[in-house]
Amino acid sequence: MSPDLDELPVDRLAVLRGRSSAKWRTYPADVLPLTVAEMDYALAPPVAEALHAAVDRSDTGYATAASGLGAALAGFAERRWGWSLDASSVTAFCDVGSGVVELLRALTGAGDRVVINTPVYPPFFDWVPEAGASLLPVPLAHDDGGWHLDLAALEVAFATRPAVYILCNPHNPVGRAHTIDELAAVVQLARTHGVTVISDEIHAPLILPGATFTPLLSVPGASEVSVSVLSASKAWNLAGLKCAVIVTGSDAMASVVASFPPEAPWRTGHLGAIAAIAAFTEGEAWLDQLLTTLDRRRRQLGALLASQLPGVTWHPPAATFLAWLNCRSVGSGNVPRDMFLERGRVALEPGLRFGAEGSGYVRLNFATSSELLEEAIARMAGSL
Repeated sequence: MSPDLDELPVDRLAVLRGRSSAKWRTYPADVLPLTVAEMDYALAPPVAEALHAAVDRSDTGYATAASGLGAALAGFAERRWGWSLDASSVTAFCDVGSGVVELLRALTGAGDRVVINTPVYPPFFDWVPEAGASLLPVPLAHDDGGWHLDLAALEVAFATRPAVYILCNPHNPVGRAHTIDELAAVVQLARTHGVTVISDEIHAPLILPGATFTPLLSVPGASEVSVSVLSASKAWNLAGLKCAVIVTGSDAMASVVASFPPEAPWRTGHLGAIAAIAAFTEGEAWLDQLLTTLDRRRRQLGALLASQLPGVTWHPPAATFLAWLNCRSVGSGNVPRDMFLERGRVALEPGLRFGAEGSGYVRLNFATSSELLEEAIARMAGSL
């Protein structure tokens, strides 16, 4: 499949292997990595220009609270999602994971439980014990229509009075963009049972054509019981620059963030803040091109699976560039991932990292070129 002119280009494999990030240095050179959520596309030009300009003026010091990050996010959120947020409600932080852990430390005590929806992004399993709390998994519901929140199960769990619920919105790895009705139900449950909701919205800009993203804090009643954590890192490939934001909508939630250790905001990367501001203010045209490209990779992946791996099933994601593939026809546990790696030399994320529900699944990152995706599926098919 030849890329169209409005698709983002990808460097040749030999050039990609010159990158020193985790995706390209974890496996031997004969392995094609479609693992960690890094994209193979070049930086958005406005972001690259902002970073080059900062280096040219030796602007590599500490990030400041007055950097304009809140205003940049507020403008983006209003244009993109119709979400009106106060720029002063935005607090810079080094990354989403650290932000969630610090929130958990402020919101939980010894013996408190935290609800998560499995299968879910693997660090969720580590963040909770790091903060001294314990996990209360509530699996997603799964039917012919795909994966979605099990509201009845959440109600049962919330009735036991956990301290916090970490929502993944959109959900990684299944790519679910939760509906406004689902989120309104979550807010009502949280208010009824006194549960604080931390919404991890790191994939929010990556809503693919045909879907809609609803910021949790835009839902009526959410501001008193919820806080959101976002970043430009996934949509613009900036994870290594270490910049995220925590957004609050009420005095109660703002006081939680104000209780953080004084050093916490200073851990934000200055270049990360510069890049995020450029992304939110000048990077939307590139983002639209990215979403067009990802939509084509999504459709290409569906066609390749149907023709070469018919025993592998999936629900095409509404968001993210991650595909959650049911490979139980190949084997249970992490057998499919191991087989694709050992025989096909394609690295994928093993399903059990996302919880017990991931047995027999793999997660595939399709943010690459049509040629590399085609090569990966051919190798996977050959491994069987």
